[in-house]
Amino acid sequence: MKVYYEADANLDLLKDKKIAVLGYGSQGHAHSLNLKDSGIPVVVGLRKDSLSWKKAEDAGLTVKTVAEASEWANVIMLLLPDQNQKSIYDAEVAPYLKSGDTLAFGHGFNIHYKQIIPPADVNVMMIAPKSPGHLVRRTYQQGSGVPCLIAINQDPSGATKDLALAWAKGIGGAKAGVIETNFKDETETDLFGEQAVLCGGSAELIKMGFETLVEAGYPPELAYFECMHEMKLIVDLYYEGGLSRMNYSVSDTAEYGGMTRGPRVVTQAAKQEMKKILTEVQDGTFAREWLAEYNAGQPNMNQLRKANKEHPIEVVGAKLRGMMSWLFKKD
Repeated sequence: MKVYYEADANLDLLKDKKIAVLGYGSQGHAHSLNLKDSGIPVVVGLRKDSLSWKKAEDAGLTVKTVAEASEWANVIMLLLPDQNQKSIYDAEVAPYLKSGDTLAFGHGFNIHYKQIIPPADVNVMMIAPKSPGHLVRRTYQQGSGVPCLIAINQDPSGATKDLALAWAKGIGGAKAGVIETNFKDETETDLFGEQAVLCGGSAELIKMGFETLVEAGYPPELAYFECMHEMKLIVDLYYEGGLSRMNYSVSDTAEYGGMTRGPRVVTQAAKQEMKKILTEVQDGTFAREWLAEYNAGQPNMNQLRKANKEHPIEVVGAKLRGMMSWLFKKD
């Protein structure tokens, strides 16, 4: 596997392009501002009534409506929520695409699951930072960056990969490393990771640990610190040096207890369920379910959000975090 760095990318390839970034959320603001600070003029495309319109203008960016930006640009980056991309693309992007234009994405969902099918004479690329957008922005400002994935889905120009590398360099990713993949692998691994480990698996593990201690009569504040607050300390060790770094840094008691008891909690039954989740990602079951949920007004999502918000770990956590002034630094 080849990893690309700044010397492998030519930022000048973007300088003669008309670049529009659609969306100004977590990723949208990071891509736009990082490119601007790299000397690449960017136009942001938003709804006329968007609350982000003034934020983008105040940051020194030119803002147009999505349709205006799409008509003007020849490189269009869609950084809109997955569930909104198809309808916005159909109504406000597709009518203005010209032969030789480039469509860019920060995640492969809509291309991989064929929600968006671009014309054959349009280049299609992906630049996906492996981090939330606020860290993409923060690390750039600190002089570093986060690793990026790039992928090419259509390449009638023959130069789309070079353009993707230039974009990755412009947002700071080439300082950390850029890996080439494809839309399928990025989409499926990303969704699986979110569901089984990063967002779904870790959240359920934390909640169950908290519930076990509280139901056994321990103070909820103590349970919160043990099962939620300290998780960051462990994850930081994983981030710095993997499982070995974590085991080296904790006590021998913690290392032995973790290695002997962990498999009793996360059993082979969990792995079998992970395989089912991966299959649902691979065959499109999850994508269809999520889009149907969104189009129905998100009734299940709203119930789940309410249940999460009302969980005791969130109630006690809000109280305890209120005592930690250092947590509330602004990006």
